[in-house]
Amino acid sequence: MNRTCVIIGAGHAGSQAAISLRQEGYSGRILLINDEQDIPYHKPPLSKSYLKDPENGGLVLRPENTYQANAIDMLFGRRVEGVSVADKTVTLDDGGVISWTELVFATGARARIPNIAGTELDGVVTLRRMEDARHIAARMPQVKNVVIIGGGFIGLEMAHSAIALGKKTVLLEAAPRVLGRSVAPFVSAYVEARSRAAGVDLLTNVGIAAIEGADGHVTGVKTVDDRVYPADLVVIGTGAVPNVELAAEAGITIDNGIVVDAFLQSSVPDIYAIGDCVSFDHYHAGRRVRLESVQNATDQAKHVARTIVGKVEPYREIAWFWSDQGDMKLQTAGLSFDADRHVLSGNPDENSFSVFHFAGDRLVAVDSINRPADHMIARRLLAAGINPTEEDILAGAVRLKELLAAAPKG
Repeated sequence: MNRTCVIIGAGHAGSQAAISLRQEGYSGRILLINDEQDIPYHKPPLSKSYLKDPENGGLVLRPENTYQANAIDMLFGRRVEGVSVADKTVTLDDGGVISWTELVFATGARARIPNIAGTELDGVVTLRRMEDARHIAARMPQVKNVVIIGGGFIGLEMAHSAIALGKKTVLLEAAPRVLGRSVAPFVSAYVEARSRAAGVDLLTNVGIAAIEGADGHVTGVKTVDDRVYPADLVVIGTGAVPNVELAAEAGITIDNGIVVDAFLQSSVPDIYAIGDCVSFDHYHAGRRVRLESVQNATDQAKHVARTIVGKVEPYREIAWFWSDQGDMKLQTAGLSFDADRHVLSGNPDENSFSVFHFAGDRLVAVDSINRPADHMIARRLLAAGINPTEEDILAGAVRLKELLAAAPKG
C-alpha cells in the first residue's frame, strides 16, 4: 500500500515530525502543509533577539534543502479547510483534495483576545507568528510608549525587549502575580522586582476596562479604576487558544486541546496530534495537561514518528521550559502543580538561584534563574525519579550528581 502522511502545521512540532518520520524509516510520501509562507522557524527569539535586531536573521529551523533531501513535500501558504475521517482526505482552501493514510495535527495555538473594547485598533498587536514579529519590529522605531497586557512569558519577554529598545514600558497583569501558572510565588516576586528595577512599570491585580483610541489608532489603556496609560503600541499577552476547530469538525474528541492517548493518537485511528494543540495525560504530573513549549512540541514530534512506523511506546518525557527576560534566564524542569514545599539553593542577591519544589517528599519541579547546570541536573533527577533531601540540595551539584550516579539504570 502506498502511504501518505499529511502533517497540518509547520511550526516546531510539524517540522520535526516530518524530519523524524524520514529518520525513523517512513518510506511513504510526507506532505507538510502550512498556512504561513515562511520556511519553519524558531519562535522563541521573536519576542527577544528578533525585535532588537530584525535584520540579524538566523531564525530558520532547517534550510529548505534539508526538506528536499528528505523527500518532504511542502505546501505553504495554504490552509486546510476540512478533514474527512471517512474518506481519509483533507480539503484545501483552493479546493484541492489530498488523500492520507496517516494524519498529524500540529496546528498549534493562537493568541487569546480578551473581551474588552478596542482590541481592533491599529497599534494593538499579538505575537505568535513571524508576520506578527515583522509587524511589531516595523512599528517600533516610531513607538514611544508600550503597554503590555498580561504577565506571562511573552508579556515579560516583550517588556524587557521594549525597555532595551528605549521605550517607556508598562506591564499590566490581572492576577496577583506574574507567571502565576508557571512558577512558584517566590520566583514570581523575584521576576517582578527584577523587572521593575530594569525599568518596567509592572502592576499586578489590575483589571483592564478598555483600550482607547482616536481616529482608529490606539492611544492608551484604561484600567477598571479609571487610570489611563498612554500607548503607541499595546501588546496583548493574555494566553493562547489551541487550534482545534478542524479536528472538532471532523468529530475528534476535544478537551482543552485535541485529546490524545499515551501514544499521541487521537480518538480516531490513524489521526495523531502533537504540540501546543494537544491535551494529554502527563505521566509525571498525574493529570491531563496542555503544554505550550518548544520542548514538548519537539519531543512529541519525535515520538509520534516512532508511533507511526510501529515503534509503539508511551510518551514519557519530563516537561521543561525556558524564558530569557533581560538579565534573567529562567529555566523550569517539571510541573509544580501539587508542590507544598520549596527549597532554595543559590543566592537571589547574585541573580543566580534555583527553587526545588516538592509534593511531600517527591520532587516535582525546579525553577532556576541563571543556573543552567542546576536545570540540567533537575531534568535528570526528575526523569530518574530521584527525590533529594534538603541536605542533598544544599550540599550542591556534586552531591546531586552522586545521587544520579547511584540510581539504578534502565
